[in-house]
Amino acid sequence: MLTVLRVPGALRAFIPALIGRSALAMASLGLVLAVQESTGSFAAAGVAAAVFGLANVVAAPWRARGVDRWGQRRSLTVLGAGQAVGLAVLAAAVAAHAPLAVLLAGSIVIGVCAPPLGAAMRVIWASLTDQGEQRKQAFSLDAVAEELLFVIGPVVIAGVITTTTAPVGLVLTAVVVLVGTVGITTSTASRAQTPNSSDTTRAERPLRQPGFPRVLLVLVGVGCVLGVAEIAAPAVAEEHGSVASSGWLLAAFAAGSAIGGALYGHVRWRATLGTKLLLLSVGMGVVATGVSQIDGLVWFGIGLALLGLFLAPSLVTGYLVADAVVPEAARTEASTWVNTALNLGAALASAAAGVLIDHADVAVPLALVGLLAIVTASIVPRRQLLGAGE
Repeated sequence: MLTVLRVPGALRAFIPALIGRSALAMASLGLVLAVQESTGSFAAAGVAAAVFGLANVVAAPWRARGVDRWGQRRSLTVLGAGQAVGLAVLAAAVAAHAPLAVLLAGSIVIGVCAPPLGAAMRVIWASLTDQGEQRKQAFSLDAVAEELLFVIGPVVIAGVITTTTAPVGLVLTAVVVLVGTVGITTSTASRAQTPNSSDTTRAERPLRQPGFPRVLLVLVGVGCVLGVAEIAAPAVAEEHGSVASSGWLLAAFAAGSAIGGALYGHVRWRATLGTKLLLLSVGMGVVATGVSQIDGLVWFGIGLALLGLFLAPSLVTGYLVADAVVPEAARTEASTWVNTALNLGAALASAAAGVLIDHADVAVPLALVGLLAIVTASIVPRRQLLGAGE
């Protein structure tokens, strides 16, 4: 899997792309901790996380189309700078104990401006690798590396916030996204992604490709599990009197995802993409339901690690479907839709989870999203994906 890094131009784009994407790993938990610290409510923190996620989801297709049409350098630079400024302003608002409405407005800004560095890097991978096993390894490596960011990012941001202040953590996140964005857009591989001279036709749009919308709905269910995990982890940590442990709990979840992605990339699976997605979604649902019954900080962390095993492989499968069934002219948008589906589920679930945790406990939302993932798995378009990307 690491052999794809030897492809000329890959490493120069990949490293800064990871740096920039680490900002998302930091921003999610950083926002929750900052709003909870400012308001004293996990419900408010959950709403802020949901607003951030929903703003990201709503703007994602438009940002991706902008990248496809105007090129990576121009589009990503503007978005990265916008999010960095938004994070800095939000840090000032948290420091001033601004009203919740102001914090939510800041959450919207950083969500809207989030640069699609992951989608941009996957377009670069597609341009540098051959379709088939090499591309699967590239996407798997990308997903594993991204999940490792969610091992490091939450630990770093939780440590920074607990040893300094929440505003300092948000400012650090702003610096990270700016450095990563500038790094990837100045690479040769990124500059080679020339803008499309015209809009894609309606027939080329990702959502018009047979089976692709149903794949996205399945990934919404997977995202719901992710959203609940992101709120449940700090809630369980606080319940056990150790807020800093929230970073380690989320790191355990991300580590499991990284391991799952590595296994997915190394093993030659005979199953079709549709069958893989079905099994992964059902597996994630079953494990989430089991984790909802776990008590104890350490055992809960182990449960999250097991749950994470299914996340990266589900995403990689979605990327492979997008690469196989969507025309090249809309490749950035297609890859973005995969993340959009996941983020939509995460945003909706995190808002609901915050309310349920404040009035009940973490078991209820975890069990509910586990069942949801199992139900949504039933709509996987297995027949329409026969041979796709294989």
